[in-house]
Amino acid sequence: MAPLLTSLTTIINQFGIGAVTSSGSSSGGITATGGTISDYISGPAIYRSHVFTSSGTFSVSSIGSYGSNIEYLVVAGGGGGGGHAAGGGGGAGGFRTNLSGHPLAGSAFPVSVGPYTVTIGAGGNGGTTSPNPDFTTSGTNSNFYPTPVSHPSPTYIRSDGGGAGSGGNPGAAASSGGSGGGGGGFVYPGGSGNTPPYSPSQGNPGGTATDRTGAGGGGIGGAGQNSPSTSQCGYGGLGISCSIAGPQNFAVGAPGPSSGRWFAGGGGGGAHYSGAAGGAGGGPVGPYAGGANGSSSGPNVQAPSAAAATGGGGGGSGGINGVNSGSGGNGGSGIVVVRYQIDTIQTGTAKATGGVISFFGGKTIHTFLSAGTFTSTNPSLTSADVLVVAGGAGGSAGGGGAGGYRVIPAYSITPGPYTASVGGGGAGAADNGGGPATRGSAGTVSNFYPTPVSYPSPTYIRSDGGGGGGYWGNPGNPGGSGGGGGNRAPSASGGTGNNPPVSPSQGNPGGPVADSSVDGIGGGGGGAGAAGNSGTSGTPNKGMGGAGALYPVTNTTYAGGGGGGSRGPGPRSLILGGAGGGGTGGAGSSPSPSGTPGAQNLGGGGGGGGFNEGGPYGPGGSGGSGVIVISYPT
Repeated sequence: MAPLLTSLTTIINQFGIGAVTSSGSSSGGITATGGTISDYISGPAIYRSHVFTSSGTFSVSSIGSYGSNIEYLVVAGGGGGGGHAAGGGGGAGGFRTNLSGHPLAGSAFPVSVGPYTVTIGAGGNGGTTSPNPDFTTSGTNSNFYPTPVSHPSPTYIRSDGGGAGSGGNPGAAASSGGSGGGGGGFVYPGGSGNTPPYSPSQGNPGGTATDRTGAGGGGIGGAGQNSPSTSQCGYGGLGISCSIAGPQNFAVGAPGPSSGRWFAGGGGGGAHYSGAAGGAGGGPVGPYAGGANGSSSGPNVQAPSAAAATGGGGGGSGGINGVNSGSGGNGGSGIVVVRYQIDTIQTGTAKATGGVISFFGGKTIHTFLSAGTFTSTNPSLTSADVLVVAGGAGGSAGGGGAGGYRVIPAYSITPGPYTASVGGGGAGAADNGGGPATRGSAGTVSNFYPTPVSYPSPTYIRSDGGGGGGYWGNPGNPGGSGGGGGNRAPSASGGTGNNPPVSPSQGNPGGPVADSSVDGIGGGGGGAGAAGNSGTSGTPNKGMGGAGALYPVTNTTYAGGGGGGSRGPGPRSLILGGAGGGGTGGAGSSPSPSGTPGAQNLGGGGGGGGFNEGGPYGPGGSGGSGVIVISYPT
């Protein structure tokens, strides 16, 4: 399988080729819900992954044009490390996958419409210093199967919990499991792996202790190491990488020495003799595969636990000659990941230069996130659709207005160069309770025009920056969309939108405030799709920023207004900004938080700052910068 290099979220943020959503919808692939959903690119394919770190349901509502097969990763909980002195490392949870190209890939797994049960195995408990025996526990199973179905079945994917590590001095044989636990000191054997057996194998056996140092628990990449001597503990069996959830920067699995994320490493064995070092979890070079290190010798040394959602085994306990022994580490919980293809990256040949060029929905798209020049290189390019979004304004007490939003379809293109200038977001300001306070700063304009040309002109497209949010009973400023009014009496109006006026309108007014209450909320900033909501008590969606506008070419929502900030005393709920780039209003608490910034390159208004009566006062969030998008058929 090719390395998973770039997340779709990053591509979208940089290139404007469409929105990642968590709705589970897609145009070409399976439609499903459940878990944490992310889209990413691998080679020419776009995949959707569903990550489960707690039990839930994967529910399929339709099968798309890419077929019914899904790929899965099912990792069980790792076993706990043994307690007392020289405890054996916990065995890794069973590891099963059918990821294409993976060395342990199983058979294809077709799904049908309906629910699939997902259960996540817990890590086992590490052994304690007393009583005798030390009650180390194995990890529990993780499962993925259609509802209803019985085990065993080809459609019931079960990974078995890792075996518990053996306690040392005194102890017993380690437990078997997905991977077996490591033997404790005094020559206790390790547990068997791949129990019950599957093909490909779900794990490996734990190591056997030699004299008074614990052995490593088994991992999916290899058996746990026998403890070599009285001065050296056994390391845990290796884990293995699996990039099914997306690029390496996705927070799934353990960091590894190569691309991808790592799972199911065995726990290292613990020491008994003075001066002996604990074994490395997950292999000889450290705990990079989810398994925890074993404890070195020392009084009451607590062994580390394995990381959650890795299926790693817990580390074995240490001690000094059997005196003041520590406890074993807990095993890591398991994980289930499902992925399937939803689309293919489109390619083509651009007919112009300038901006970041991408291909999406049958269109060639030039996205300008900063100033640049657009120049046609093909005489067949005579028109293009143009989106120009200005910078959003900063909030104060009221939310900042969104940057102006203008769409010009079939804009005439000539061979000469066109200037693209992208407006920045305005700074937020603090409402200092009638003192030296200011409105949020306006966003700056974005422009697209042939060079040279003067403004105004039919070929000069200008979107105006959002109007700043108002403060302490003062109105919001006008702009592409207007800022929300500042809270508390006297009444404060919202700033007007579509200022200066163009047709179709580039924005909407901010919301007013008519509250004298100390619990007032600033008005929401206006957005491209709707006016800001009033901050007055009893009004629906009080203080919410105006909704942004969905641009179908990129399937992205732009220019949402910032939400109004709330007053104290006492905490208040956050007031959400408009959809797709609206800032979030700050809560009135002490100390008062800042408003959330508007989204960059989407022209969102900044959220209003929260504050308590008499201070302190949180500043409003800054507005988001604008964007220019030029598109034409590929």
